[in-house]
Amino acid sequence: MRKRKGSADLDSSFTGNVTLLDGSSDLKQCHKKTDAASDPGGSGTGMGRRYRRGGLIWRLRRILIWVLGIYIAIPVIIKVCPSIQAKLVFLNFVRVPYFIDLKRPEDQGLNHTRNFYLQPEEGINIGVWHTVPSVMWREAQAKYAEWYDKSFQSSHPVILYLHGNAGTRGGDHRVQLYKNPIPSLGVKHHMGLFVCAGWGDSEGSPSEKGMTSDALFLYQWIKQRIGQKPLYIWGHSLGTGVATNLVRRLCDRGTPPDALILESPFTNIREEAKSHPFSMVYRYLPGFDWFFLDSITANDIRFASDENVNHISCPVLILHAEDDTVVPFQLGKKLYDLAAQSKSLNSHKVQFIPFPSSLGYRHKFIYKSPQLPNILRCVHFTNCCCSYFFPLLSADKTVWLQSSFYSVG
Repeated sequence: MRKRKGSADLDSSFTGNVTLLDGSSDLKQCHKKTDAASDPGGSGTGMGRRYRRGGLIWRLRRILIWVLGIYIAIPVIIKVCPSIQAKLVFLNFVRVPYFIDLKRPEDQGLNHTRNFYLQPEEGINIGVWHTVPSVMWREAQAKYAEWYDKSFQSSHPVILYLHGNAGTRGGDHRVQLYKNPIPSLGVKHHMGLFVCAGWGDSEGSPSEKGMTSDALFLYQWIKQRIGQKPLYIWGHSLGTGVATNLVRRLCDRGTPPDALILESPFTNIREEAKSHPFSMVYRYLPGFDWFFLDSITANDIRFASDENVNHISCPVLILHAEDDTVVPFQLGKKLYDLAAQSKSLNSHKVQFIPFPSSLGYRHKFIYKSPQLPNILRCVHFTNCCCSYFFPLLSADKTVWLQSSFYSVG
């Protein structure tokens, strides 16, 4: 009996111990669950982080695929629709500054300037600004068309200015050129600036042939009014291509202008397009020439100034800033080297004036140079009075005929 009782007690004790152990095991599991829930570095949190990291990587992959798709699609679209490339060359749809009335140049501080329109071809009107010489500025206040027409009878020479792409004749750097450096040159002259078809408030669509024809039309229009008085042509950026086209035509006819000024010029449009900042992401893409440059040629856009200088026979001045990022400095220097070797320019002065990067003139601020008047005086203009006509190449066919500015001495 004792043995059995002892045995029973032992069994009871063993059972109690097992129960305690089981209870202890349950407690441990409870603690583990509580610890897992409260532990920020637990396996559940780690899995959540891995899911979030995976989602972020997937989103980045999708963005990369979209960017790559767009990168590949752009050359294909331009090749299929070459007219898009023509738009990018002319940028005539960029009409800045906005909200200005080009019919009122006085709103831009040009109260000695007349706005009017010419018709180089039927149904196409181009806008013109005519600014009189600075000696006539006071007299020009509130004058009408008849007075400006008679002003051409003065002895003052004329400058025909061909601006670059984008914007209108009301662009700030262009207005500052009409107001500041030209008048400070110490000579009396008329300045004419016009906008070719497709720019500003001019009608029509831009093309190299059309722009050159418009410039020739205005040149002849001015010549009819000034007779034998000096007439100079000044081109800036894309306008230098139009200027060399125009001067080549005039020289081929045996009627060269008195001088040609090229500000920030390039050799030809293919080299300029390849050097332009916009082409940087595609420049080393296989087939770049086929996709982009051939599309420009397909639009009959060449602006081959490097070829034109072999047919020009008048003094040439080239101005270029070393920090120009739009038309690289080396293209202007290359054009000068070609002009200096041209047989047709052997008997004429050809000059290249670089502006150091430290001056910060970049692509369109050479007009700020205090040395500009002295530089221009060295280009066959000494002691002469001249008028400046500035053709703006903008989205509508507007011609600016600004007369009477003091720019070249």
